[in-house]
Amino acid sequence: MQDNPNEPSTGEETGEETREETREETVSDVSEDTTQANAEGTRDVAADTAAYAAADAAADVAAEGTMDASDADIEALVEAAAAAAEPAEPDSMEQIAALNDKLLRTLADLENTRRRAERDRSEALQYGGMRFARDMLAVADNLGRALQALPEEEKATLPDTVKSLLDGISATQRDLLAIFERNNVKQVNPVGEKFDPNFHEALFEAPGTGAPAGNIIEVIELGYVMGEKLLRPARVGIAKDAE
Repeated sequence: MQDNPNEPSTGEETGEETREETREETVSDVSEDTTQANAEGTRDVAADTAAYAAADAAADVAAEGTMDASDADIEALVEAAAAAAEPAEPDSMEQIAALNDKLLRTLADLENTRRRAERDRSEALQYGGMRFARDMLAVADNLGRALQALPEEEKATLPDTVKSLLDGISATQRDLLAIFERNNVKQVNPVGEKFDPNFHEALFEAPGTGAPAGNIIEVIELGYVMGEKLLRPARVGIAKDAE
């Protein structure tokens, strides 16, 4: 009776079984050695790779030739895999520590940058119109000067057309100040207050005014603030001690 050429021979089956058994035994042995070598440190990925490489090599030894791998061959492969799983050298640990420190510093820099960007964004939303508001102060000043150009007693004798013009200027001034208020822009009129160089600019000192020294007795030009930011200091005159 002739053998079927398509059926695997007994030798081939034995070779495959031997390969698989040897692979399992070798992986088990190498895994134990790898675990012991890395008990106090981090596990090296190369250890697993070496273990499976050793298992494959041992299986090849068992499957080829005599189909029987010697204990000496398997032991040599196990030792080679265990050596690959040895903890990192001191130089490598120092490099890892240096890289970790660099990473932490980089993360801290990124966090600081994020916070600065958030603060700048918040200030831009709150104070983004400061330049425009500062430019509009001249308009408010001119409207005020126009209304103060005529004494109150003379306004009653003015023609109706001029009165209407003054009423229009007054309404424009009120609207502008209302717009300032909605955008957190406020006037600084510090008459009677103590002089503060952060918000006031002294133009003159006057003795013998009866006011305490350093108090503001006259406002030459109104100041303006936007939130906590100074748009323009109030230009003032202050009282001086009598000599």
